[in-house]
Amino acid sequence: MSLYGLSRGEAADALRDGLHVGVYGLGKMGLPLAAVFAGAGARVYGADVNTEVVDSINGGVSHIMGEPGLDELVSSVVGSGGLTASTDLAAVASDSMLHVILVPTLVRDGVVDLSVVKSVASKIAGGLSAGGVVVSECTMPPGSTESLIPLLEDGSGLRCGVDFGLAHCPERTMTGTALRDIRGQYPKVVGCVDDVTGDALVGVYSVINSQGVIHVSDVRSAECVKVFEGVYRDVNIGLANELAFVCERLGVDALEIFDAANSQPYCHLHRPGAVGGHCIPFYPFFVMDSETDLLRTARVLNDSVALKLVDEAAHLLGELGCSLDGSNVLVLGLSFRGGVKETIKSLSLDLFRLLAERGARVSCMDPMYSRSEIESFSVSFGEDFLGIDCVIIATDHEEFYSLNWASIKGVLSHPVVVDGRQVVDPLVLRELGFLVYSLGHRK
Repeated sequence: MSLYGLSRGEAADALRDGLHVGVYGLGKMGLPLAAVFAGAGARVYGADVNTEVVDSINGGVSHIMGEPGLDELVSSVVGSGGLTASTDLAAVASDSMLHVILVPTLVRDGVVDLSVVKSVASKIAGGLSAGGVVVSECTMPPGSTESLIPLLEDGSGLRCGVDFGLAHCPERTMTGTALRDIRGQYPKVVGCVDDVTGDALVGVYSVINSQGVIHVSDVRSAECVKVFEGVYRDVNIGLANELAFVCERLGVDALEIFDAANSQPYCHLHRPGAVGGHCIPFYPFFVMDSETDLLRTARVLNDSVALKLVDEAAHLLGELGCSLDGSNVLVLGLSFRGGVKETIKSLSLDLFRLLAERGARVSCMDPMYSRSEIESFSVSFGEDFLGIDCVIIATDHEEFYSLNWASIKGVLSHPVVVDGRQVVDPLVLRELGFLVYSLGHRK
């Protein structure tokens, strides 16, 4: 069954009637997408290089934690034969008519590495049939999807825009809400090499996304949409951090001011704090050059939060006549944000390094991680608060909001808390006798 050349209605019907879809990359975004396609009627072939991932999926078990509804959906679509997984990417390509690439785009020392994407494209080319459509959903620098054309054409002997279609349709999902986001929290964005590809993909994605599809002018525009979404967040969090530091110098409460300012509909000040995860901290590098001073400044500001928290911890301990050197510091949280199990670009990792450099004995407590997982980061497993000199809150896990600080104070060696996530009420802790720094709150 060809996809390229179908009208919107025909493409929608084709998906519901068992269109063969290959999804390359069965990670936190790829597996939910594969399962949603299968649940809508497609025959989905998932591809991943990780044998354990493939075996788990073929057994009807999702390897992704913390995604509501995903376990049940994977079990259902695998059980019905709608989804199978394989490590043989070339075989998946030969069996599929719609090819969706959702593998990591890496950034190393500020340099974007598309080697994984290009490797997958080469595998697809070997099995690409006339009438097929190739889609990149992974976030990439503008112009990257078009750079795959020579790989696809040379490997297949087909011509892009004549024999097959190419598009960028960026994933717009977050860890922990992937199914919700795919199914219609936001419209799907589609940018294609031609209107023929556009018609087919608008039809396909309209089946699985209740919010519909935004069909932008071209591939490069679609790439810009996703990158700019992330850059917006990064720059505005950088602004929030800088304004929070200004508020500290003025002796006023930044969060109170931000909330009041945001009551005006044209003001959207974000919460100050670190920026983590596999998305937002990296997207600025996709468009950063010698003329993007604002983007670079925001990155520096956001990466400075860990040092700010360590400096504040040293200052508060100094008020008690102590030093970080030789102190027992407990970091609450390993994940980059609450409710997810992910350490990419986590604030905690920078805290571990900076604290160790100043001679602190570092431990970490996180309800989502085992002892061995925490100790793999060369820090101690935090079992309790006994003998701790300073607590630094790095992750806004729900469990941390309900801690009994009155009881905790009784076992600490020194009552020092540094909050980088606005988890605690500094006024309440100060009434209990703590020395507290909370990013965004009045000192």
